[in-house]
Amino acid sequence: MTIVRAAITQTTWTGDKESMLDKHEGFAREAAAQGAQIVCFQELFYGPYFGITEDKKYYRYAEPADGPIVQRFAALAKELDLVMILPIYEEDITGVYYNTAVVVDADGTILGKYRKHHIPHLDRFWEKFYFRPGNLGYPSSTQRWARSASTSATTGTSPRAGESSA
Repeated sequence: MTIVRAAITQTTWTGDKESMLDKHEGFAREAAAQGAQIVCFQELFYGPYFGITEDKKYYRYAEPADGPIVQRFAALAKELDLVMILPIYEEDITGVYYNTAVVVDADGTILGKYRKHHIPHLDRFWEKFYFRPGNLGYPSSTQRWARSASTSATTGTSPRAGESSA
């Protein structure tokens, strides 16, 4: 049996995007130094979790799935020989936004992405204000160290997610 070491991050909002990017770069370097082969960053890792409020100012955190943030971390993945799962606020086309996890292989190749399917709309949760439901199914990918599929907490409760990505 092959053992794959994964690291998972969860941190507080620092107050600005650039310091969050730097902080997560540090997490990736630390994870690689400790022997991790895969690192999974937290939801919307470079910004605040804004789904608890309804404010258009957070649209500024959106960028394309192949945009500067993903490119920066794809280069880092290659440097560190580390698979990365990058949860971003994706702007697919103008005004169309998704809660997306981009999968980057250890050679820096962008393998694909998963868009969160089940967008909660509950008291004090305004995710439907920011995100459309995912439209890419439940893709899986083969990275250097493993084969995996990305999902989200709310999608993970659906048996269909596991069946579709197997």
